[in-house]
Amino acid sequence: MSSAPDAAPAGIVTRNPEEIGRVLQALAARGEPVRALLGAGALAFTSRLRFVDPLHRRILLDPSPNEGANAALLARPRASFRAMIEGMHVEFAASDPERDTHEGAPAIRMRFPDVLARVQRRASERLSLHPQPPLHVVADAAGVISFDGWMVDVSEGGIGFVQYAPAITLEPGTVLRGCRIRLPGGETVTADLEVRYSCPVTLPGGRLALRSGCRFLDLSPQARQAIAALFGR
Repeated sequence: MSSAPDAAPAGIVTRNPEEIGRVLQALAARGEPVRALLGAGALAFTSRLRFVDPLHRRILLDPSPNEGANAALLARPRASFRAMIEGMHVEFAASDPERDTHEGAPAIRMRFPDVLARVQRRASERLSLHPQPPLHVVADAAGVISFDGWMVDVSEGGIGFVQYAPAITLEPGTVLRGCRIRLPGGETVTADLEVRYSCPVTLPGGRLALRSGCRFLDLSPQARQAIAALFGR
């Protein structure tokens, strides 16, 4: 197990419409690609933001050249989009896609996102768990739908984990209740986690997974002490 200060990304989540609009308008002005994985990750909708309208609570996307991807997006009530700007990963979710036109050209209209995440470097030291076998996480054990994940790093502020369930998408701001987290050394702690970012990853062998970075919410003194002990504090 190795220690790596400031090496893992952590997300900044905002629900401020002005801030969301500023980031989306920058993506549109630069023509940066935006991408949504559909059909359990088997199909990608790749496009660009054409018009961002915070006042009327809408965004307009260019249709994808892949008509199958357009149809898959239009069939969904909501989708998560990812993009890069200035070396920073951006993630936002938008809903209610409909065909539209803008300045005489086809477009896809969606509701203005209510949450956006930007990934920056984590401020606290982390422990990378590679090349050890990943440690088990039962996410949202006290919530509506629990699922298994495998932790890949831990800090005093949060964890990073991967999960393989294709039907589960973790948008920024999602709170996972009562997660059971196995720490290095075998101790298990229970904590609520807030998702700060998620991004698709391809694992060795070609298996698709979703990697999420989360911060701890309301850690008990015992759990905080157990995590701090990993860092000699």
